[in-house]
Amino acid sequence: MSFRHRAGFLAAPAPVYFDQLIPERSGSLPNVVMVHGGSHTGSCYMLTADGRPGWAYRFAAAGYQVTVPDWPGHGRSGGALLEGLDGHVVAGALAALVRALPTPVVLLAHSMGAAFAWRVAELCRERITHVLAVAPAAPGNCAPVGALVSEDERGVVVATGTRLVSVPSERYSRASRAMIDAKLVGAGTQFPASAVAAYAQLVSPTAARLVYERANVGGSQLRVGEPQRLAGLDITVVTGSADLDHPREVDAGLVDWWRAQGAKARLMWLADHGIEGNGHMMMLEANSDEVADLLIGVLVDGASR
Repeated sequence: MSFRHRAGFLAAPAPVYFDQLIPERSGSLPNVVMVHGGSHTGSCYMLTADGRPGWAYRFAAAGYQVTVPDWPGHGRSGGALLEGLDGHVVAGALAALVRALPTPVVLLAHSMGAAFAWRVAELCRERITHVLAVAPAAPGNCAPVGALVSEDERGVVVATGTRLVSVPSERYSRASRAMIDAKLVGAGTQFPASAVAAYAQLVSPTAARLVYERANVGGSQLRVGEPQRLAGLDITVVTGSADLDHPREVDAGLVDWWRAQGAKARLMWLADHGIEGNGHMMMLEANSDEVADLLIGVLVDGASR
């Protein structure tokens, strides 16, 4: 299927640059908004680690209009807001983008980006039909509080469920090569080894306040104000079997929490579907097309119900 590319920019309430892939014949299919995670920009959905077209193109080829924003203060959305940038600002800007799009909308959000997507789904509930949450951060309502290990002029060190997280006192936090190897690439078998060095050069800085919130220091993670507003919403939590921060029981617990709020939530553990060896960055990995097709199938099945 052929499609055209356009770029757009929203200036308020905070600047958001976005790419769109628009199929010639999309019919009534929803607009899929792909929200990146920390240390990345929307480019992670445009191109895989080994140079193939990314998930944005795969979904567009299936007939979905795709919108890929950069968070405010990151990537092509500019850095002017970093001093006051927190999860509320990011979620508010992404919600403004969702409101500017034709309905219906599917939110596909990865990692830290899911913390914002839960709030966007609350703010734009009437427009959202499904949340595809890929290795997602939980909302602050149910996320474990990070334990403060140390604090000095350089920043703070926090213990999460699986590792220590360092949050610098500077505006940005940069992923170390050790973090890239252990968490982003991980112990899976699907990230192409020949692409790791180049990928490490492309990993982007993240506003330090957002990293602080992601570690939920002092309960600071962005919360959903009224979780019951998402009652009846389809939520699919998608997790690879080799993701350091997302053992099965962690993401299954998030699914259980959303079910308790009335959402139609389910866990899609990729290994249960014969897709093995995926780490945290499954949209960049060698079998990214296979994972994308599985997610597209979820939307097709949901539309047929």
